[in-house]
Amino acid sequence: MATTRLLSDAEVEEIPAVKAVFDDIRATRKSDFVNNFWRGLANDPPALKRIWEQLKVVMVADSAIDPLTKEMIYIAVSTANGCSYCVHSHTAAARAKGMTDAQHGELVSIIGLAGQTNHLVTAMQIPVDPQFEVKS
Repeated sequence: MATTRLLSDAEVEEIPAVKAVFDDIRATRKSDFVNNFWRGLANDPPALKRIWEQLKVVMVADSAIDPLTKEMIYIAVSTANGCSYCVHSHTAAARAKGMTDAQHGELVSIIGLAGQTNHLVTAMQIPVDPQFEVKS
């Protein structure tokens, strides 16, 4: 159960700042669907606008990383952070961008391996090799 109220479309219509962001979400995604994350965040219109604008810059704008890879990175980070909602929403987004079952299987294997080796290195407090240090 949510710890914050999820605004309905009728409630959104009454708050111009929120309606503008929801309209942009729908236009950008070419869909009438606005997911619950945005509906909860809509309780704080300035935060809603700020985070939506940031998401467009990072996840939507043309960049050196293709859209599917961005979604797969988001899945990995969301898994590491234990965010079930984001794992689900970004897996759906990755599938919509063409992620195959085989790619998803490999991604899960990479996430699992990285988690395991990260914990081992942390537990053993292995020093970073000088060859891996960034040279300015």
